[in-house]
Amino acid sequence: MELRRALLLFAIVLGLAAIVASLSRGPERDEDPRPPATSDAVASPAPGPAAPREVTFEPASKPPTRRLEAGRAATVIVKVGEPGQVSIAGLGLSGSAEPLTPARFDVLTSDEDSYRILLRPAATGEQRTVGILEIGPAAAAR
Repeated sequence: MELRRALLLFAIVLGLAAIVASLSRGPERDEDPRPPATSDAVASPAPGPAAPREVTFEPASKPPTRRLEAGRAATVIVKVGEPGQVSIAGLGLSGSAEPLTPARFDVLTSDEDSYRILLRPAATGEQRTVGILEIGPAAAAR
């Protein structure tokens, strides 16, 4: 009697394992081992957009001016000598910066204008211009 119960239990466990294994497998794929046929015309990759340009501003006695092309993506990096809040007036961008962690801004605008980059140090709170970002036509920005 004990042997019958053990065999029945064993059969039930094997049956459940088979059901679980069939359900846990993903859908069967009908993969063709042959590579797809290639045509005689080779498609060349389309040129992608130009990589974003990086523009860096660092503390200086006279705020530097950097130029960018209108409509082209850029990353503006603002390095500071003391912790504070950095903002780009007119673009509505702001971020915190520390001596070892500069503020980074992704900029993409087609508005041709000049924008001041402002720093408000945490210690003094006095806002000062650390640079000027000029957005101009593509020919003038080079």
